Amino acid sequence: MKLIRKPLRLLLTGIGIIIFSSCGSSDKKGDASKPGGAQSGQGGQQPPMAVDIFVIKPTLINEKIEVSGSLEANETTEIHPEISGRLVQLNIAEGKFVKKGSLLAKIYDGDLQAQLKKFQVQLDIAKTNEERSAQLLKIQGISKSDYDASLLNVNNIKADIDITNANITKTEIRAPFDGRLGLKNISPGAFITPLTVLSTISQVDKLKLQFSVPEKYGAEIRNGQPVSFTVNGSEKTFTANVLATETTIGQNTRSLTVRAIVQNTDPALIPGTFANVQLILGNNPNAIMIPNSSVIPQGRKKQVFVFKDSKALPMEITTGVRDSANVQVLAGLVAGDTLITSGLLFLRPGIDVKTSQGSSKQ
Repeated sequence: MKLIRKPLRLLLTGIGIIIFSSCGSSDKKGDASKPGGAQSGQGGQQPPMAVDIFVIKPTLINEKIEVSGSLEANETTEIHPEISGRLVQLNIAEGKFVKKGSLLAKIYDGDLQAQLKKFQVQLDIAKTNEERSAQLLKIQGISKSDYDASLLNVNNIKADIDITNANITKTEIRAPFDGRLGLKNISPGAFITPLTVLSTISQVDKLKLQFSVPEKYGAEIRNGQPVSFTVNGSEKTFTANVLATETTIGQNTRSLTVRAIVQNTDPALIPGTFANVQLILGNNPNAIMIPNSSVIPQGRKKQVFVFKDSKALPMEITTGVRDSANVQVLAGLVAGDTLITSGLLFLRPGIDVKTSQGSSKQ
């Protein structure tokens, strides 16, 4: 019996030691999980987020817009004959400058010249008869009505001569203004009609620049206002002055058409050339400019976060003109507001924030 009790006593002693060790470990884990234990946090409260800030100040800006336009000749037209006939002379030198009134083409007028000679002979005879009738009227050899008939015949022939001379003039096709001729479309001997285009003529020593601006800028365009523009193939910047604007806004484009006179003469300026037009619409000394990177798109709206009382507060804004780094704020912010410029993806309305050491306050 004694031999049996001794192993049993040893077994019970071992079990007690194991249980005691387990309870001690549980107490240590329980102590560690308590507030103030080795792994305890700060009551579950998240520390303020460090952000960069930007203090808004009024900025002087030039409201500048860029639009597309095209160069046009100051005057340009197609050259058509006024009457039909056979072309007997052609003086169109392609690409050459001509003076106003220069003879460009001549239509056959032999029949009209013959008719003119006929009327001139008739006029001489009619004048002689009118002079005789005037002498007879003085001695009452004829009645007043007979004299009036002879005078009427003279005037009728003069009118026929004027009509014939006008028709002869129509056979001469002359330059309507000083300009450069285009390519000719006909050859001598061709039969032409008023629908035939002989060539074109353009006044290229003075050019017009035509472009359109959005309707919201229409009221800011003034006659004489300077604009600058560039064209492909040239690194120069050219200037022009606004000549006039269209009287109404285009219903389809919602834009205002503007025409300006180009002040420069350069071989690179060719009618029909595409132009990139820059307009300065005025100086704004109190513009609110903020970094582009601080703006958060919200669908059709735009939002920024403002630093106030150590909180991040969202603010909806309306933007205006922009450049490569900044954008103008038209509504939503005022000078003196403090803008948050970093950590925007992690900000939530009302979250605690603090300024970082490297924060910019410009």
